[in-house]
Amino acid sequence: MTAPPPDPDPRETPGLEEGGGVAPGDTPPDSAQTSGLSHREPRQSKGMSLAWVLTIAIVVVLVAGFFIAYLVTVLAE
Repeated sequence: MTAPPPDPDPRETPGLEEGGGVAPGDTPPDSAQTSGLSHREPRQSKGMSLAWVLTIAIVVVLVAGFFIAYLVTVLAE
């Protein structure tokens, strides 16, 4: 079974004028609402970001060094 759509069918909604508007002082039909965050997200510390960048850079250099050393060993034979 499927869920009903969140917005009511305009043809069956009382009080709607032509084009879907409502008369002055009338309440529009209820509809699903989504809202953003109610508070700001905390900022990430720059020290932690720098630590991750350095860690990844060190790992990349070590892996590249391993492959270069392996290539030198294979070519030396």
